[in-house]
Amino acid sequence: MKPQVNERSRRSFLNKIAAGAATLGLLSLPKSIKASQGILDPFDDNPEDWTQKINGKHRVVFDATRPHELYPFVWPRVFLLTNQATGTPEKENSVVVVLRHNAIPYAFEDRLWSKYKFGEVFKAVDAKSNTPYERNPFWKPAAGEYKVPGIGPVAIGINELQDSGVMFLVCDAAITVYSAAIAEKMNMDAATIKSEWVAGLLPGIQPVPSGVWALGRAQEKGCAYIFAG
Repeated sequence: MKPQVNERSRRSFLNKIAAGAATLGLLSLPKSIKASQGILDPFDDNPEDWTQKINGKHRVVFDATRPHELYPFVWPRVFLLTNQATGTPEKENSVVVVLRHNAIPYAFEDRLWSKYKFGEVFKAVDAKSNTPYERNPFWKPAAGEYKVPGIGPVAIGINELQDSGVMFLVCDAAITVYSAAIAEKMNMDAATIKSEWVAGLLPGIQPVPSGVWALGRAQEKGCAYIFAG
C-alpha cells in the first residue's frame, strides 16, 4: 500500500527546493550578470587568495556555525595564548575562523544588527540580560568587557583577534539565503538587501563562496579542524 502524500506538503517541499536552487544559482552567475541585476559581488578575482596567508608553524581553522556564547572568539585566543606560552609567538601561527550558517551576523557592522534585528533572527542573546543583542558584541568591545575566571580579561573582540593575525571568513551562500529569507519576510528586494549586507561587512572580513568550501581549503593548507563550540 502506497503512503498517502498531502498535496499541500508536496507543493511546499517542491517550492522550497526550487527556491533553494534559485538562490544557490545566484552564486554561479558571471559578475556582469550580477551587476546588471543589482547584486553586489563580494569576491575578488581569486576567492582563494586568502589561503596564501596560511603559512604559520601551527595552523588551525575554527568552524563557527551559530552564535554559541563566547566560543567562536575565545577559542582562537586560547590557541594563541597557549602556543605563545609554549614557545610560538602569536604571529607565527595561522588561525582561521569561518563564520557560517547562524554565525554570519558577527561579520557585520552594528547598523545592520539594529536594522534587521540580527540578535532575534540568529538567536544571539546577551547572557547578562537574557535579551537579544542589538549590536555586534564582538566588534570593538570595551576594555575588560570579557573575563574568564582564573585568567581575567581576555581580548576576544574580532578587531583584537585580527590584530593578533586571526583571519575571519564569512559564508556567502548563507548571506545569500538569509538575506533572501529576510527580504521575503519584510517584502523587500533580495538583491538590495544582500548588497547592503555585503557593503556592511566589517573591515578585514573575507567573504568566501561557502563556509564548508573554506573549511575544506583551510584543511588542504594544513589547518587542523576545531568546532567552535
